[in-house]
Amino acid sequence: MFSNASHNSRLSAISPVPGDRAVLAKVTELIADLKPDDVDLLKGLHRIQHQYRYIPPDAIPLLAQQFNTTPAIIFGTIDFYSELWLVPPAENVVEWCSGPACLVKNSTGIRRALEAELGCEMSKASPDGRFELRLVQCDGTCNLAPLIRHQGEYLGPLTTSEAIRFARGLTGRVPSAAGGGQGGSSGAATEAAE
Repeated sequence: MFSNASHNSRLSAISPVPGDRAVLAKVTELIADLKPDDVDLLKGLHRIQHQYRYIPPDAIPLLAQQFNTTPAIIFGTIDFYSELWLVPPAENVVEWCSGPACLVKNSTGIRRALEAELGCEMSKASPDGRFELRLVQCDGTCNLAPLIRHQGEYLGPLTTSEAIRFARGLTGRVPSAAGGGQGGSSGAATEAAE
């Protein structure tokens, strides 16, 4: 049935499309030493995100060319990893852990409280662009469950009340005074919110 198909099933890279010249030059510099055979795509994506805080769309064709693949594969890779972003993040990004240890300890209640206090849904920014709640997968910090991350700091174990106080501290509605917790982790929440 498919013997008469005339498509080429091999992946072939596309040429870069016009874009922001400064972005194209910087991305080219960031990935110049990376090789497709060394499976360096994630290293390249992290370099770009570290530079811009997200992966600019102009970088996609360059990555596809550098790694001898298609933009669809690049987009799929970015979409697979929750810590890689295709749009600029909000001013304050709060990352909510959806791992099993957090879920069994009421992280869903914490998520709902954060959405209400920050004025944004999961994976969306608040209307003013100041706050964003992002999903992160379990990364082995289950001893802090339930937890959130803010500016690279793990905050947990948290109660829903502590999460509300943390969010209110971020929004400036009340001074942050996260309490309780083990190992001083709630103190980190207080520091991060101030």
